[in-house]
Amino acid sequence: MLALIARFIARHEPRSDWRVHAKSAAATAASVTLIGWLSAMTGLPLLLAPLGPTALVIFGQPQSTNAQPINIFAGYFIGTTLAVLAMSVVPEPWWLATLCVGLAMLIMLVLRVTHPPAAAVPLLAYSGPVEPLVLFGVLFAACALLVALGVVVHRLPPRGRYPLPLIQEIDQE
Repeated sequence: MLALIARFIARHEPRSDWRVHAKSAAATAASVTLIGWLSAMTGLPLLLAPLGPTALVIFGQPQSTNAQPINIFAGYFIGTTLAVLAMSVVPEPWWLATLCVGLAMLIMLVLRVTHPPAAAVPLLAYSGPVEPLVLFGVLFAACALLVALGVVVHRLPPRGRYPLPLIQEIDQE
């Protein structure tokens, strides 16, 4: 029984330098703050809940496949497309949003572009704070900003690698 409990409380993330963690936390907070400021300045609903976890994986776990640009953009495209299509056909029942979450995850997994925060987009669309078609523009803009900041921040000391190099580049090193 203790072995089973231990499996639930064991930490699997490797230790890292505190400076890396501090830089990651500062970059996550700064990037989300920048998106919030841009939202306030433009009146666009840019500050959307799934972007917080997206910033976390870009800055805190840049080696994760979930943090790679293709996963971010494709994941949000899939989640948003499903939400817009579902709402254009049947705009009312809440359970359709939950089906879209599952379908978004299935498509992301099959296409190998998994980005879990993007699966929340159908829930966001059905909750009503943003017009469905506006989601495409604001999510693309916010993701582009986060990815660009990720590229810049990971080149600052302590340096990291983001995005991951192509497999061919790894083989040549």
